Amino acid sequence: MRVAVIGTGYVGLVSGACLADVGHRVTCVDAVSEKIEHLRRGKLSIFEPGLEELFVRNTEAGRLSFTTSYGQALSGADIVFVAVGTPSADDGSVDMSAFDAAVLSIAEALSGYAVVANKSTVPVGTAERAEGMIRSAYGGDFNVVSNPEFLREGHAVFDFLHPARIIVGSASARATDMMLRLYASLDGKKLVMDRRSAELTKYAANAFLAAKINFINEISHLAESVGADIDEVAKGIGSDPRIGNDFLRPGPGWGGSCFPKDVRALIRLADRHGEALPITRAAYAMNARARVRIIDRLDRAIGGCSGKRVAVFGLAFKGNTNDTRESASIDLINHLLQRGAEVRAYDPVARLPSGVLHNGYELVHAGSVYEAAEGADACILATDWEEFRAMNLPELASCMSGNCLFDARNLLDSAEAMRSGLMYLCIGKPSRHSLF
Repeated sequence: MRVAVIGTGYVGLVSGACLADVGHRVTCVDAVSEKIEHLRRGKLSIFEPGLEELFVRNTEAGRLSFTTSYGQALSGADIVFVAVGTPSADDGSVDMSAFDAAVLSIAEALSGYAVVANKSTVPVGTAERAEGMIRSAYGGDFNVVSNPEFLREGHAVFDFLHPARIIVGSASARATDMMLRLYASLDGKKLVMDRRSAELTKYAANAFLAAKINFINEISHLAESVGADIDEVAKGIGSDPRIGNDFLRPGPGWGGSCFPKDVRALIRLADRHGEALPITRAAYAMNARARVRIIDRLDRAIGGCSGKRVAVFGLAFKGNTNDTRESASIDLINHLLQRGAEVRAYDPVARLPSGVLHNGYELVHAGSVYEAAEGADACILATDWEEFRAMNLPELASCMSGNCLFDARNLLDSAEAMRSGLMYLCIGKPSRHSLF
């Protein structure tokens, strides 16, 4: 099938490359000409395991191409995916400006029947609204479906090619058939439902997972107080198939491009319809408190952060990605700065953009954990990169002026850390596991 993908961010680029890899002819469109030129030269703007290999293979085979022209991309296209950003507006609702611009451009470029499939995360009712926008500018035949994505950054290529489920929200048998043919080579459940249910499913899934993370963080706080081990507790409850093991790792809370904005959007949707959503609201508030609690504990451990040097290991919101959007590391660094600390950081691939830190602070991006830790009074392991699990802890300790290591991801062996002379702090462990 011939496919057009509007947007070359995480969702658009991964979706386009994967669809090309299963045999479809895909043209990706982006309004930013610089991004298209980079892609044409083989330069990827995102880090995602496995993506570069797919990108090279399918561009060389002629199945994957890039353009700024909607007309070129949509000519002969069977399916047009919308995969543009839908960030939070100032009030927590969804900023639909990029989506609306894409839909209007699609309407102007359509020249024959096509299915317009939305992958962007959008408010309930958007498919119907997009249908009306297109119909006002295009007199031909078309259908709009909702096809939400469920890609985990760091595992997006695998998730696309091996989906747990594919959801198609459709009001047209013809459009449904085309979407199912598009995905015929992919295993996983194909769930067909109405468009509003598909749109709400995306929000509900992210809010549920966010609340699950917050729950284990909340229980980890209690575990510290009563002398229990949160890893054992998570193993115990996760062995119940009704609960499952996923998303039961304590840490500094959730971030990234999906959970924060989608939880905010769900709350705003509930406000408009007079629904309270107390669990979702509590999850959002709890996420912010998780970061403050880490800095509070560090502050007590080192006798106050003011005037101290702190190294932060990890800037991406999770391992295996360079995405720093709403990363816990940003909040942790800002809390440290507000308490008077000096901060240096290291991440294998991620860098913080300017303007996200307190008072315009210029962060030093070190070349390794050991360089970042040079002369540090304390270190915070903030992102779950496998590289950090393999750190040489005696070497790390020798670089530092102090000895406090806060493992906010519970990646390290506490006994090894203490044998290396480190004051080891972690989340949800009894006091015998640390020196504090």
